[in-house]
Amino acid sequence: MLTIRLFNEADWNAVWPIVEPVFCAGETYPYSPDITQGEAFDVWIATPQATYIAEDEENGAILGTYYIKPNQPSQGSHVCNCGYIVAEAARGRGVASQMCEHSQQEAVRQGFRAMQYNLVVATNERAVRLWQKMGFQIVGTLHGAFNHSVLGYVDAHIMYKELVT
Repeated sequence: MLTIRLFNEADWNAVWPIVEPVFCAGETYPYSPDITQGEAFDVWIATPQATYIAEDEENGAILGTYYIKPNQPSQGSHVCNCGYIVAEAARGRGVASQMCEHSQQEAVRQGFRAMQYNLVVATNERAVRLWQKMGFQIVGTLHGAFNHSVLGYVDAHIMYKELVT
C-alpha cells in the first residue's frame, strides 16, 4: 500500500538519492548533470508550491516524489505544473500513476483548473504513454528542445489536461 503525503524536511535525506541519479542522467529533466544537492533542493522543494512523497506503508520507504506549482504567474496561475520521480527500485509498480492521480486531486483542491507538463522528453516513451493514459494530450511538440545526454537534441512534448470543465 502507498501513502502520499506532504514532504517535510526530514524526508530530504531519502528524496535526494531518488532525484540525484535522474537529474544527473540528463535524459528526462533539464537540470545540469552536475547539479548540487542544494540546487536540487531549491528546484524540487523550495521553489514549488508544495512537494509530496509517496511512502510504502509497510516499511516507510520513500518510493517517489512529486511537486506542484503554478505554471505561470498571475493570469496563467490557474494552470499548474508538476514533476514526478520514482525511485529506480520502485519503477513499474504503479507509483507514478498513483502520484499523478493524487496530484490531479490536489491541483483541484488547491484551485487549479488544468495541469500542463512543459517538457516531456519524447524519447521517454514510458512517461508519454502513462500521461496519455492518465488523460493528458500532446498539445505541441518542440523539435530538438531537449539536449539528451546520450542522444543529443531530441523532441519534447507539451502535455495538457483540463481538470475543471
